Amino acid sequence: MTEVQQGVGQGAASGKAAETRSSAAEFVGEVVDTRIRGLQFGYQSKNDHPGAVAAVARIRRGAGRPAGSIPDLWGLIGAEHLYERPWREDEAERAETAVYLAVTLWALHQQGHRNADMHVSGGPALGQAVRRLMPEAAIDEPIRKRFVRAATASSVDALAGRLRELVLLMRTADVGLDYGLLASQLYLWQRPGGRADVHRRWGRSFHAYKRPAPGGQPEPDGPPVPGEVPR
Repeated sequence: MTEVQQGVGQGAASGKAAETRSSAAEFVGEVVDTRIRGLQFGYQSKNDHPGAVAAVARIRRGAGRPAGSIPDLWGLIGAEHLYERPWREDEAERAETAVYLAVTLWALHQQGHRNADMHVSGGPALGQAVRRLMPEAAIDEPIRKRFVRAATASSVDALAGRLRELVLLMRTADVGLDYGLLASQLYLWQRPGGRADVHRRWGRSFHAYKRPAPGGQPEPDGPPVPGEVPR
């Protein structure tokens, strides 16, 4: 094999691996989006499904806790739907962890909001949601530091606790979040080399956010954030 052929082969293999990572992350996001939208619909006052209300109350107990640490949540967060496709054992663990973190954080976020959706499909990414917590044309330093602390977490358990702090702020401020996208990113965050890439995405979404235009009509959150997982 010539050096050119070898380089082409390596490039194709690298591209296939990247596509596999992206498709797996997208699938994790879809599982979370589907599960949360179902729970969210039943939780709303206008629908008021007792089963959904009770499930959300149980699920939020897991927010900020290590994935899998509460057996009572087995079968409630939607992780079983991950197995509609095959996984290697290490990838399955990452996928389950991402689903657990995203769904439990959403349940905490949704608490008390019986007439509004805190999960917004296609809505704010994490950085944009954090920026919405801050005053217009200013950086709130304590909130910025919490965001930085989340980005510098050294383990998935530490990340869960620090995201929980941000979610509580979003709940108080009625700021929604795209939890399907967050789940996709949490999956990638756990992969070798994925942490730095996710940090860049969070930073870009933070910087790309635009405030509402004069007259109260919101502007888009800026151009599409490069590198986001498409969903």
